Amino acid sequence: MKRMILAAAMAFAVTACSQSDAPASDAGEVNVFSSRHYDTDLALYEDFTEQTGITVNLIEADADALIERIVSEGDLTSADLLVTVDAGRLWRAEEAGILAPVESDVLGERLPAHLRHPDGLWFGLSTRARVIIYNRAAGTPEGLEDYADLADPAWRGDICIRSSSNIYNISLLSSMIANQGAEAAESWASGVVANFARDPQGNDTAQIESVAAGECRIAVVNTYYLARFAGSEEPEQRAIFDALGVIFPDQDGNGTHVNVSGAGLVAGAPNRDNAIAFLEYLTSESAQRYFADGNNEYPAVEGLQANSAVEQLGTFRADTLNAAEIGRNQRQAVEIFDRAGWN
Repeated sequence: MKRMILAAAMAFAVTACSQSDAPASDAGEVNVFSSRHYDTDLALYEDFTEQTGITVNLIEADADALIERIVSEGDLTSADLLVTVDAGRLWRAEEAGILAPVESDVLGERLPAHLRHPDGLWFGLSTRARVIIYNRAAGTPEGLEDYADLADPAWRGDICIRSSSNIYNISLLSSMIANQGAEAAESWASGVVANFARDPQGNDTAQIESVAAGECRIAVVNTYYLARFAGSEEPEQRAIFDALGVIFPDQDGNGTHVNVSGAGLVAGAPNRDNAIAFLEYLTSESAQRYFADGNNEYPAVEGLQANSAVEQLGTFRADTLNAAEIGRNQRQAVEIFDRAGWN
């Protein structure tokens, strides 16, 4: 299927957290292939090097391109660790056969079961909740409490949302397939399409701005996009957030769907021990604070708090469906979206 095809080509930029032409320290190195493009992650890598002496060599690109590169390099790959966003991309790496299982008491103790692959192929590092937002000036949308309610004809012409090719929407529908079954998921997708205010377009930021401007009444977005507005010192950005209301769906049911950012050990990693040490570091309190404070994400480690901008959005109960289940339903979710006409 066209949405599942890996990128055919990609130019790779190599960035080392120390000088790229300097020799590795006595502690060695770890080669991280990451599709996360956040400055805060660079600070996190530097912190790991300071704590351990292990040099981090970073290659950044789109997740599909990274997976394809690791597959094509086979046993000769330099990759030690794949870091990416969303259960769907972690599943693609699993399906490609490029991940190796890790047994770690540290990871098992720090991370809840639903944010760990059952066989240890990947581990969650942070999460983002997929929430419903609405235009405050248009009034609280009574009866809108769950994702299922978005298919209610009462919201005809009110909903803005991203394309069905977006991994966040694919994973949301995948979780519905797991929780409610394929028939209910297909009915939901068709109902939401009937309620579109416009054809799907733009990213989550575009949906937020459109709801604040009154171009549509309701949208579905990830919390870390929303928290950027909530924590902004720019009056215009803060005004956008103040124009919105936030609903954490399914609080009386399965809980709000969350996307996971995670990492997995690459099969045949040349620096396996250093890669596992880095994985464990990523679940330490200091690393989790980088995720929370630097990119408005929820820490994966239980008991740690999100930053103040995220806390403004409210508290909620998350769906504890294992992220591996979300990955397994990706193909079926894409097929359902296609049949529903969700472009």
